[in-house]
Amino acid sequence: MQQSAVSPFLWPVRVYYEDTDAGGVVYYANYLKFFERARTEMLRDRGYEQDQLRDNDGIIFAVRSVQVDYLRPARFNEQLQVSAEISLVKPVSLTFRQAITRAHELLCQGTIRIACLDANTLRPKIIPENLLQQLKNGY
Repeated sequence: MQQSAVSPFLWPVRVYYEDTDAGGVVYYANYLKFFERARTEMLRDRGYEQDQLRDNDGIIFAVRSVQVDYLRPARFNEQLQVSAEISLVKPVSLTFRQAITRAHELLCQGTIRIACLDANTLRPKIIPENLLQQLKNGY
């Protein structure tokens, strides 16, 4: 286990009409989609495409657990910033701390644990050594 010492990865998100409820407020489940996009883009930024990990290494990542605090609403057409930061690396899982802000105002924060699974059996599988070392060493 190792704590990350890297600055959070940031990903901009615009709130679209489809993200909101009838009142123009982001529907609560869509914050999880925003978190997912930031994690995916963080891996992509580090040179890891999830389809290539599946095809070349035989692994996929799946959400194991989520803890989210909704603090303030986001609304239609707002520009948000979504962060993704690895807070804990284990052989078969990653724990992310994530937050969504609007102009430095914290709207939502969460801790998401991601499991590494064998793409065929969907059983836990050790994260490939090259990826694991890069994550442990802070990229």
